[in-house]
Amino acid sequence: MVIKYEPLNRRERIVKLFREAIEAENVKDLNTAKRKLDKIMELAKDEEPEFYFEACFRMADIFVQEDNYRGAVKCAIRGIYRAPSKDLYRLGIKRLGDLLFIMKKEGRLRELAGSMEVTLSLVKDDEELHRFTQALVRLAKGENVKPDFSLKEFNEIIEALKE
Repeated sequence: MVIKYEPLNRRERIVKLFREAIEAENVKDLNTAKRKLDKIMELAKDEEPEFYFEACFRMADIFVQEDNYRGAVKCAIRGIYRAPSKDLYRLGIKRLGDLLFIMKKEGRLRELAGSMEVTLSLVKDDEELHRFTQALVRLAKGENVKPDFSLKEFNEIIEALKE
C-alpha cells in the first residue's frame, strides 16, 4: 500500500509557520521567528490578508524585543496598509498608537525622523495613512504637526504624541 502525502495548502502552511514562529519567539530565537514571519508575509500577501496583517504586527513585536522601534513602526504601517477590513485597519492604528506611546515614553520618537522613505512610498496609495506617516516623521523631527485627519484615531495619536 502506497500512501500519498498531499502538500499542505497555503492556509495550513501559514498556520504551521505561525506555530513555529511563536515557538521560536518563546525560546528567544528571534532570528528564526523573523524568518518564519517573513515566509508567512510572502505566502499571505495577496491571498490571505488577515494572516499578513497579523504577521506584520507579530514581527513588530519582535522588533520591539530587539530594541528596533523604527523597524516595528514600519511593520505596523505595512500591516495597516494591507488590512483587509476597516475594523482591522482601525485595530492596526490602535496597535501602532500603543507602539508610538512606548517610543514616546522611552524618548525614542526621534528614531522616526529618518529612513522612512521606503515606507512612505509603500503607502502612497492610501492618502490618509501616507499623510499620517509623513506627520509622524515631521513630529519626530521636532516640527509642529496639527491633527487634521478624517480618522479620529490618527488625530488622537498625534495629540497624545505632542503632549
